Amino acid sequence: MTVDVTVVGGGISGFACARAVRDAGGTARVIDRGRRPGGRLASRTIDGRAVDIGASYFVVGDDERFARVVADWEARGIARPWTDTFSAFDADGTETRKSGPMRWAAPAGSRSLVLDLADGIDLESGREVEHVGPHRVDGKDAGEVVLAMPEPQARRLGHGIPLAPQDWEPVIAVVLRWEERRWPADLHGAFVNGDPHVSFIADDGDRRGDGAPVLVVHTAGDAARGFLDDAAAVIAPVAAATRRLLGIDAEPVSTHAHRWTFARPVHVTGEPFFRSPGLSLCGDAWGESPAVRTAWASGDALGRALAAS
Repeated sequence: MTVDVTVVGGGISGFACARAVRDAGGTARVIDRGRRPGGRLASRTIDGRAVDIGASYFVVGDDERFARVVADWEARGIARPWTDTFSAFDADGTETRKSGPMRWAAPAGSRSLVLDLADGIDLESGREVEHVGPHRVDGKDAGEVVLAMPEPQARRLGHGIPLAPQDWEPVIAVVLRWEERRWPADLHGAFVNGDPHVSFIADDGDRRGDGAPVLVVHTAGDAARGFLDDAAAVIAPVAAATRRLLGIDAEPVSTHAHRWTFARPVHVTGEPFFRSPGLSLCGDAWGESPAVRTAWASGDALGRALAAS
């Protein structure tokens, strides 16, 4: 039986879209190539512990619908306020503290947010879709088709999508674990300016709330581009820069690198989503700023629009 909407891509925007369709009385299914959903809200088990290797945090923002979702997550212990203060390191190592909006995190790892949205949704995992078109996925009827993924990936699946190409920045997430914490307890996270290899450092133990001595470091865009073919090779310079910035006097005992070829859009469209008859797109490039809340809002808005039609 053909469903009303088939979503290709099991990240937060894809499941937000599917849930909006279902909540409006329609039928939806999600197809994802991974063994478990999550997209760029990814957590990976390293040394027996889930580590967030995708988005570093999320901010609630002004969207009342997303705020209600987050309030429900908080009430059930799925998400928690993390910090409103980060450090900022300049090229000479000078540190300043900067306050901003509350950043939120997930005690069980950011993937748990997507798994919660996926609850009750028809999901086909581990399937590599080869081609999509209006109302068609791999040559079969699929109802309205939604591509919940970066535009360069969507373009590979559907030839002739009437969209201008979008530029995306890569990021390599480097996980560094020590036997014990060797940095200030109030670090939380740090933006790094002017370093050729490092752009952001997150204290994953502080973020998750378990105190684990694990840092997750995101590379600068140029560094990521230079190491996409060998992500592990960026670990040494990233670890050296992190130790220098934080004054850590020992090498990490465990490391891991994860490549994100399409980590974040260079520009956003300002539109909530892209829609054409039978084939639509949603995600964090469709909004006012590239963020987790944008991805959710894009999928939710598209799902409601499809259901209404």
